[in-house]
Order: sequence, then structure tokens, then C-alpha cells
Amino acid sequence: MKKYLAIIAAAALIAFAAPAFAANPFMDVPAGHWAYDAVAQLAARGVVSGYPDGSFKGPQPATRYEMASVVARALARIDAEKASMRDMELLKKLVLEFKNELDALGVKVNELDKRVAVLEDGVGGWKVRGTFFFDAKFAHSDSDLYLHNKSGKKNEFIKQRFRLFLTKTIDENSFFYAQYRTGGGDGSDFGRGDQSNSIWTHLYVDTKLPMDIGFRVGRFAIDFEDEYGLYTDDDAIFGDFRTDGFRLSKNIGALNVTGVIGRNGDPIDVSNPPAGIDTGDRMGYVLNLSLTPSERFFIGATAYWMHNDSGPAGDNDYSTYAFYGGFNFTPAIALKGIYYVQDNDDGVMLAGDSSPKAWKAILDIKQEALKFTSLWVEYSQVDNSFVSVNGSRYSVGNTNAHLLANTPVNDATSKILFAKATQQWNDKFSTALRFGHVDYNSEGVDDTTEWSVALCYQYTPAINFELLYAQLDYGTGARNTLEEKESVVRFRTTVSF
Repeated sequence: MKKYLAIIAAAALIAFAAPAFAANPFMDVPAGHWAYDAVAQLAARGVVSGYPDGSFKGPQPATRYEMASVVARALARIDAEKASMRDMELLKKLVLEFKNELDALGVKVNELDKRVAVLEDGVGGWKVRGTFFFDAKFAHSDSDLYLHNKSGKKNEFIKQRFRLFLTKTIDENSFFYAQYRTGGGDGSDFGRGDQSNSIWTHLYVDTKLPMDIGFRVGRFAIDFEDEYGLYTDDDAIFGDFRTDGFRLSKNIGALNVTGVIGRNGDPIDVSNPPAGIDTGDRMGYVLNLSLTPSERFFIGATAYWMHNDSGPAGDNDYSTYAFYGGFNFTPAIALKGIYYVQDNDDGVMLAGDSSPKAWKAILDIKQEALKFTSLWVEYSQVDNSFVSVNGSRYSVGNTNAHLLANTPVNDATSKILFAKATQQWNDKFSTALRFGHVDYNSEGVDDTTEWSVALCYQYTPAINFELLYAQLDYGTGARNTLEEKESVVRFRTTVSF
């Protein structure tokens, strides 16, 4: 592992504890270097100390003992009460990976203070975590699609989401994961205190086979757009679906190879689903190749082959091919994108197009770069006949009201501009702005525009309050029963435990 990559990972873990401005003591890390701020922060916190000659030697590979030293110092400085679940899980994996070196350095993992106890209680034992969203919505009319399925009530109080995450570290190579879901977004009764649809959406075990091959078996998600940071919120063009099956992965130097054989995947989601299509009875084969030659650059390709082997007779197979990549100008500024093309059989074709295409380009700027806000700007073009497995892109609150709900099925191509800016003002307050506009490029169908503004208050590390206003305008050419303009005020309480 190159030293710059190692220190970026450590900086991400303790960034909240680092000073906003710090001097860089190393003579071989110039002020204009993309890793300058991260190195300076870690040096100021005492996590990295460099060599006796005053150099850092970033391009040089880090030894296991050097990495163990960084982990040990990060353990001493990380605040488990403020760190995210993801950061703590990452630190736990680092502790397990470098346990022998930590012992050799005199750092006994089982004797560390309460900050490390947060990690240890997940090693060898069961761990239960969860999230709960409760929404109070006030819409402009009783048929507003911001209320689920046009509930017939102008206001709605709903248990939008409840998820439990059950995990267990079986041994140093094996890990069990399960996710239980219920809530308003899963087909339940609304505002009556009951939940009618509760399911275990994920149930799988990760382990390692000979030759260091990763092996997963069970029900799990396939979402390579998310794995490579190619969408925010619920905005995958293709992917983010679940399947029952097997996943194998292998790292060969900078190349990662992942293959999936699955069945019983989530249904495809299009405006007018083709007759006879039921991906619940479909074999799926996925191959992903991802190359990361440096911490600044990645490219990859994914192929999805879906074979329908049940239901009414017909030609109902379809394939999707993706090519993606990204470049990090600095750790806080990245340009990335993805391009899709499909090869669909007659039974899957929409509007007579057997090879629809889709692509998007993304500029992702973190708040550390702009200081006052983060910024995500995304431009995409999607053929209106593209078969997707994600029908709620750009949804505010996972409702039927979303930017693409008015998409017609024809040979035209929709052009979509989406932007999101989040401002973290302090430990308690943050704000967020979203804007989306789509030109369907279709006669009789107006452009659609949506925007929202939100204020968030982190009451405790576990409880967050959000007040949001969203407005959606389909224009006068809305399809089906969509209204021309809709809006909602939503007060959401989020509990994480």
C-alpha cells in the first residue's frame, strides 16, 4: 500500500478531531500537493511522524509495521462517540488485519480503553444496529404524489423506514450480515400504526476461499454504481437490486475481478413493463472488472446478463454493459462517470429499440475543498426505452413523486441535470439544497423541474431532525394521473442505534 493512500484512510477516520489549519512539517510534501492537508492534519495529531531526516516519503510503499503504528495512533485519538458506523467498522478491520504487528508494538487490542471497546464488542459476538425514519408530511392537496399512492388525505404521518442490521464476525475470515426492513416505503398501511410488509432483504455470509478469493453466499445487493461512488441518494441508473446466489471476488494487484451468479432478483422497473417480464424468475450473471492503478484514478466495466427461464414463452432475455471511470484531482475533488448500452430481446424491447443507451458525468466536490459547502453536479442522458431496475431516481423521500415519474416510452432521449449541495455548519446544524431538471425531448410532454431545501439538526449522536420543503412541476403534459405541480413540507425524525 502506498503511503499516501494509507494516510488518506487514516485522515478520513480522525478528520473531525483534526484542526482546520495545520502546518506540514515534511520537506518532501510541498504545499501544492494533493495530499498536503491530510498529511498536515495527521502530523498535527501525532498520527504520523515521518523519518529522522524530516521526510515523509509518500510514494514509498508503507510496511505493515508502519501501518500498524498509524492504526495504533489513530486508535488513541479517534472519538467513538462522534465517528460514524462505517468509520468504526473500517478501524475494526484494520485492528484485525494488523493485530500481530500491534501486539509486537506492545499495543494489546483487548486492553485498550473504551474507544476500542466499541470495536471489540463486534468481534466474535452478535451486533444489532438499526435506523428509523418517522415522517410527518403536509402536502398541498389530497392527491399529491408526495403522499404514497395518493392516500386520499392531505396530511400523512408515516413510519417511512425501519431497518435492523444484524451482524456477526464468525472468525477472522468469515462474516454474517442480515438486514430486516419494514416501513412506509415497503407497501405497508399508512398512518394506522401497523406495518403489513416486513421482510429480510439481505441474508448472506462472506468468507475467504483458497488463493485469497472472497466468497459470498445468500441474498445480497448488486450495486456497482454505489461501490465506486457513482451516485448520491437513490440515483443509480442501473443496479441497486438484490439477488439470491453466489459472489466471488479476487484482487490481482490493482485489478479487482468480481463475478455473481444469482436468481430471484428484484423486478425491473420501467414506465410500461413489457408483457411477460418477471425477473423474480430469472437467472442473472454479472462480471465486474475494476482497475485502480493509483489512489487518484480508476476505470472499470460491468456486464449484466439476465436470462428468463420461466413464465410465458418468448424472447425475454436482456443484457446491460457498463463502462465507468473516475479521476481524483485532490482527495476532495473528483470527476467521474458511467456509460451504459443494452442488448434486449424482442420481449423486452421498449418502443422498438433493442439497444438503448444511458450515460452520466459527475463532478463531486467535498466541503473541505469549498469550505462552506459540498457540491454534486450530475448531467445524464438516458434513452426513454432504457430498461432500468431503479424506477425512483432522484426521489425525495422514496415516494411516487420523483423527477423521472413522467418519462414516456419512446425512441427519444431524456436529458437530466441534477445538483445537490450540503452545508455542514457545525456539529449540530446542516442544510441541503437539491435541484433537478429533465427534458424528455418528446412532443406533448413538458419538461419536469424539482427542487428542495432542508434544514437538519443533530440533536444527539443518535437522533436527527430534518425540516424539508420540496416542489415538483410536471408541466401541462403530465402522463397518467400526475398533477401539474405538487409540493410538500416534511418533518422527519431519524433515530440511529
